[in-house]
Amino acid sequence: MTTLKGENIYIRALEPNDLEFIYAIENDQTIWEVSNTQTPYSRFLVKQYLENAHQDIYEAKQLRLAICQDQDFPALGLIDLFDFDPKNNRAGVGIVIQGQENRNQNIGSEALELLIHYSFYHLNLHQLYANIGTENKSSIALFTKFGFQNRGTKKDWNLVNGVYKDEAIFQLINNQL
Repeated sequence: MTTLKGENIYIRALEPNDLEFIYAIENDQTIWEVSNTQTPYSRFLVKQYLENAHQDIYEAKQLRLAICQDQDFPALGLIDLFDFDPKNNRAGVGIVIQGQENRNQNIGSEALELLIHYSFYHLNLHQLYANIGTENKSSIALFTKFGFQNRGTKKDWNLVNGVYKDEAIFQLINNQL
């Protein structure tokens, strides 16, 4: 198996032609709750971000990859490693699939599986974690499918539309190293 290619999807580095896709995701207010976004992003800022996307994970402390289904390159979603901590060999994981029609198609599952493999066997990480709102049953099911375990709940952690919501931390330890 090629590291970043699965049976039905592959994950790839960001390209300049991802500008409109990333712009749309970053400005989709329906997912701001899960991304902790508070304000819209301009095309200018997204373009600047893409111009610096060549930095490796050790320099940027994050890695954002596009999730694609076929070779003509359009992205269906994004999967991220963030808060990369090389001293303690850990990183956070975030994933977003654009469009309801692409959800529940195993795209997220396959992308997460590829990212876990990449993280543990190429970056030699000891652990991955995900912060998930306790009401986000789809994300909880996705991450627990791959062995992430709920390690605790942060009460009233996020203020969403005037209501405080709980957030759980899910953790996956690489016991193979």
